[in-house]
Amino acid sequence: MRPLLVLAALLCALLGAAQPASAHTELVSSSPKDGATPAKAPDHLTLTFDEAVDLADVRVLTVDGDRLPVSRPSKGTAKDKVVRVALGSPADGRFAIVWSVVDEGDGHASSGRIAFAVGAAPARTGGDEAQTAAPAPSPSVRKGLVAVRWAGYLALALFVGGLAFVALLWPGGAYEPRARALLGLAWTAGLLATVAAVGLQGAYASLGGLRDALRPATYADVLATEPGVVLAARGLMWVLAAVVLAALLQGAARSPGWRVGALAVAFGLLRTTGMTGHNSEGSEPTWGAVADFVHLLGAALWIGGLAMLALAVLPRRRPAELAEVVPGYARLAALSVTGIVGAGLVLAWQVVGSFDGLLHTSYGHLLLVKTAVLGCVLLAAYASRQWVRTRLDLAVLLRGDAATVRPFGYSVAAETGLVLVVLAVTSLLVTADPGR
Repeated sequence: MRPLLVLAALLCALLGAAQPASAHTELVSSSPKDGATPAKAPDHLTLTFDEAVDLADVRVLTVDGDRLPVSRPSKGTAKDKVVRVALGSPADGRFAIVWSVVDEGDGHASSGRIAFAVGAAPARTGGDEAQTAAPAPSPSVRKGLVAVRWAGYLALALFVGGLAFVALLWPGGAYEPRARALLGLAWTAGLLATVAAVGLQGAYASLGGLRDALRPATYADVLATEPGVVLAARGLMWVLAAVVLAALLQGAARSPGWRVGALAVAFGLLRTTGMTGHNSEGSEPTWGAVADFVHLLGAALWIGGLAMLALAVLPRRRPAELAEVVPGYARLAALSVTGIVGAGLVLAWQVVGSFDGLLHTSYGHLLLVKTAVLGCVLLAAYASRQWVRTRLDLAVLLRGDAATVRPFGYSVAAETGLVLVVLAVTSLLVTADPGR
């Protein structure tokens, strides 16, 4: 108990110093304001954001698509939140620009429009309003980003959870072709999803199209930003994971050195995945960062174990394996679900912030859908646990009889299918605005 108490005290000290997370970067004010009528034409426009922004992450365009130069003010407090935009001199005295900014923490793009007229210039018409409509990320890019994140979450869960399953519960699984194929497929999907995410993140942040996601310049621009560095680190972790996987396939599952290496790679993959979420903002450890790690770890252990159980262990129907592996996974799954639920509550409250945000925002609605589907998963998990308690011994006595094992296989398959839906909703939540 002493190590546990020391760990608990350390976590309390870490979490006690946590700072609250903020939402995406948003525009607080502008000078001149949208719709203003200044007496004379200004030579610059001032944009003030709610948090510090990097000039490289701020784009200001005219309605014709020309990019305007941006700079910092020479005086004033909180200069890192203020951006000056150099303006030209339109002939009709009317100014209209569109702006976008990329959040340094999670790479989310915010955008808007500002239009104003000098003195008694002609009022804007409906056509002008349409011209100056706020830009938005391409729907195809957003869908692609959601799909890539779904694939990334699934690959992470299958790889980390699969490694843990083999290392802790089933060392002999390192020689099972189905288990080896599952881990190899998860590694390939994880690496490809990370590479694709860099291009799509660049196209999303620049409000471009799918073609922009394939351009080398887009990759270069993203890798110069904080989210890009995190994605690059994740890609490096997937490369190192290849070494861990190769050693496992050579029978190193019981080696202490391999386990240390696998633990380090798993930690790196989980941490770099959590650093691009809504709880990632801020340089100090937060409740959200720790809770997100626990949430991802619990999900990986649960989902990866489910996949190994359904695709590699149950089809063999070997009594000795069932007697050894299934009860161990049942205990691991129960611990994982506890971590998922507890950490999920912390994350939900941190990002949503209120019951009103939960009930009256699209982010809150997605979170409720995720919770409802997760409830269905837990019902299937309960059915699986009841089978382990009441039918496992009989299945072992009958030497893995297909009719006896089949109900357990159905409940595990149902869990796995519903978990895929949960991951899909999670991918949508990452690109949605926080419910505040």
